[in-house]
Amino acid sequence: MQYKTIDYQVQDLILTLSLNRPEQMNAFTVEMANELVHAFKRASEDDEVSVIVVTGNGRAFCAGMDLTREGNVFGLDESKKPSLADMQSSETIPGVSDTGGTVNLSIYDCKKPVIAAINGAAVGVGATMLAAMDIRLASEKAKIGFVFEKIGITPEACSSWFLPRIVGISQALEWVYTGEIFDAQKAQESGFVRSVHTPEDLMEAAYTLARSISKKSQVSITLARQMMLRLSAAQTPREAHNIDSLAIFYASQLDGKEGVKSFLEKREPNFSSKSSTDMPSFYPWWD
Repeated sequence: MQYKTIDYQVQDLILTLSLNRPEQMNAFTVEMANELVHAFKRASEDDEVSVIVVTGNGRAFCAGMDLTREGNVFGLDESKKPSLADMQSSETIPGVSDTGGTVNLSIYDCKKPVIAAINGAAVGVGATMLAAMDIRLASEKAKIGFVFEKIGITPEACSSWFLPRIVGISQALEWVYTGEIFDAQKAQESGFVRSVHTPEDLMEAAYTLARSISKKSQVSITLARQMMLRLSAAQTPREAHNIDSLAIFYASQLDGKEGVKSFLEKREPNFSSKSSTDMPSFYPWWD
């Protein structure tokens, strides 16, 4: 795919994935959604990518849905009458399935950690997109808002699942009810972002964090990411125990051997397993 709305650049095992409609403050479109889904799936299987940093080109991260398009601005087909049964029987329904949700599901399924570098305004889908990412860093200039109720719609992009897990149900509801646009400091105080940086320092802070992840075992990182995301919602710890047991059983026979050897030899490990080819047979356990 030739990307028109995003930029995909890989260096030293780090993918920088930039929203790239700077003249429109990186406003979200159906085309951008499709390109992001493709990019996250591509990166998931790309052995040259160990970690992903997502940011926006220009002065905004993402100013929300592009509301200037003709017809239904969300790209929905109003001639259809979808039911819950329809949604449960199909992964996606063109003209019905929420495009922000398809992006966040592709982030959720991705084998690689995802770090957000919030360089400016992140509202609407620009905010809910962040909720699916693993770690969020913000510029002092960042402004974040879950503004859906201001225009009479509901939260999307699976944010009713992601957001309360990050900041708690009460804070999530307040942000959605009021549509408040808040600054980076409040985002940090709530736990939504990890740290706040000057605009000049934001990307280097994100890359420093990314580099600390990029040299780890791709297989063990993939397992750890999916275990945390999926098992935190399990009904009992026994479900976690079952997967923990299989994960460490197989990881210990792959890069685990090199990890132990390098520890005993007091050197940096040289992990070689790849998440594209070396995942243990029980993965993905949820299918």
